This record gives sequence, C-alpha cells and structure tokens, in this order.
Amino acid sequence: MMRVLLVGFGPFPGAPLNPSASLVKTLARRRRPALAEATLTAHVLKTSYDAVDRDLPALFAQPADIVLIFGLAARRRHLCIETRARNALSVLFPDVSGFRPQRGVIALAGPSARRGTAPFAALLGAARARGFPARMSRDAGRYLCNYAYWHALERTGDGRPLVQFVHLPGVRIDQQKRRRGRRRPFSLQALTVAAEAVLVALMAACRR
Repeated sequence: MMRVLLVGFGPFPGAPLNPSASLVKTLARRRRPALAEATLTAHVLKTSYDAVDRDLPALFAQPADIVLIFGLAARRRHLCIETRARNALSVLFPDVSGFRPQRGVIALAGPSARRGTAPFAALLGAARARGFPARMSRDAGRYLCNYAYWHALERTGDGRPLVQFVHLPGVRIDQQKRRRGRRRPFSLQALTVAAEAVLVALMAACRR
C-alpha cells in the first residue's frame, strides 16, 4: 500500500481562509479507484516558521512514499507546479505568529535553490486534462510555502519520499456572492479534481 502525506497550511495575514487546508482534508477522504492503493493522511501546518521547523521533522519521521504540499498564492490565476525552492526569505511579511525573519536567506552556506525530482510535465498535463488552468513555476516565493518546500526537499534521500509543492490560486470556499467587478474565483470542487489528478500522476511516477 502506497503511503501519501498531504500537507496544507492554516490561515495567515491577508488570508483568513486558506483553501489548502480544506483541500488536503477533502483529498484524504476521497474514495476513488485510482486512489485505492494508497493510504492518504492529511496534515495542516500552522503558517509559522516555528511550526514548519517543529512539524516537518516529525512528519518525515513517519514512513511515506509521497509528500504532496499545497499552499495558497491568491494573486495567481493558475495552479502552479513548483519545480524548485529558492534559498530566500522575506524579511517584510510576518507569519501568523507575528515573526519576521532577520535575514533574506534560509541557509547561509546553502545552494541558491533546491530542485524537485517529480515528473513536472506529467503533473502539469494531469491538471490541464481536468480542464483546470495550470502552469509550471520556478519561483515559490519567499514566504512559508517556499520555506516548507526547501526543508521538505532537504529531507529527501535518493528521491524518496517523492516531494512536490503545488501553489493554489484563489478559491471560493463559501457560498457568498462575489463583489461586482471581482474575478470569479475557482471552486474548491474543481480544484479538488485537478489536485487529485496531480496526486494520481505522482503515484504513477512513484511506482516506476
């Protein structure tokens, strides 16, 4: 049985509702033939540097074949398959606890970036095949998403577990009407279908 860890984030300043948390919980409950060979576990990280430093080692101590992390990039209009984590931190934006890094890099003596090993083109094609706008990205930002992706890739040995980070566009979680003139956000249902396709593509790669 393949073991899959799905990771999302809680709210943070400017995003009182983070769809990545709802998404991983929804995905973990999915009962589809394509997921029948997998045990899905969801974990929601508090959007703080301390939580990533504390929780990621504990999560990676558990046996897993795939670690699929989702985060919110509300200004983007695509689901973004992140191909690398940069050795970069924002000193401007505080986490949910109010903490701001004092330096602009994650590791002083580290490489400029860490590249993932997932089959990015296959993941991109899987999301697009479900009719969801998607693209590859080489820039996971400088906030907690990039920070978590960096440390997750740092913990992979010989490409295992297979780690991937996906940025989500703004998603409609509740049924409130959008304000006049605002771009219609994607629904969580549509996003779940695309995310499931990405997961199935990861599972296929993991079997090889």
